Amino acid sequence: MDAINYEEVIGIDLGGSAIKMGRFDWKGKCLQALTVPTPQPAYPETVLDTLVEAIAQLDPAHKSVAIGLGTPGPADASGRIARIAINLEGWHDIPLADWLESKTGKPTVLANDANCAGLGEYWLGAGKLFRHVIVLTLGTGVGGAIILDGKLFVGHEGAAGELGLITLNPEGPECNSGNNGSLEQYVSVRAIRRRTGREPHELAERAKMGDPEAIAFWQSYGRDLGTGLASLLYVLTPEAIIIGGGVSASAEFFFPAAQAEIDRRVLPSSRAGMKLLLAQLGNQAGMVGAAKLAWQQRLIEG
Repeated sequence: MDAINYEEVIGIDLGGSAIKMGRFDWKGKCLQALTVPTPQPAYPETVLDTLVEAIAQLDPAHKSVAIGLGTPGPADASGRIARIAINLEGWHDIPLADWLESKTGKPTVLANDANCAGLGEYWLGAGKLFRHVIVLTLGTGVGGAIILDGKLFVGHEGAAGELGLITLNPEGPECNSGNNGSLEQYVSVRAIRRRTGREPHELAERAKMGDPEAIAFWQSYGRDLGTGLASLLYVLTPEAIIIGGGVSASAEFFFPAAQAEIDRRVLPSSRAGMKLLLAQLGNQAGMVGAAKLAWQQRLIEG
């Protein structure tokens, strides 16, 4: 551990429009950060060149000992291959960890960006007091991450944690996954637009002004969210459920209804001491979690 005190890693959040990265010490302090545009079109080889150039700029002295990287789509269970990257052109089973290692000489590990965000919240955000955590991001879609005993749970093929795709209503709206009535079809930004014709921030403003329709919507939204979370609680019994993503800005209007639904549906033995919390790291969570991933890999290999 003494050597690790002086080491650094790089955490990278690869997005469709921007690449955020930082150098971190083992306590999670960001020593330097850098954001560069994602090249368009974002072909794998072009993105690789951009990553290598940005890493050289971020770490000119080559102090970092490992790289963690979050991709906008699933990675394989070993954290080597970007299986599909949503919103990036031509990404199918790309051995990105191998590519980066050969270009930088640094051990590299990959994970889904939602998993990285969850790991970031567990390490330095709302989950830092707990060992067993579920993180749900309520955005354009609904992403998720499962942290069990301080480690990401990704399943045997690397695709576990698609929490937004659990079934809420078998007869509900069609989902891109092929499911009907998934949780995502009720609590994502797209679902809110479909259900109300409005943006979440508009509904929040109306609720603040006392609009009864907006208040009723958020209560209904909270009940749907709580119903979905009830299923997850019975399976995983986490110490905390952390809610992030853009819709979480309106949590004051739907958290009470979500908590009430959890209390009604879940036996006390499956929710003992469970906390429903707001995420704390915002859009830095993915980069922070990628750094944590790199540290975990470093400790395994080191």
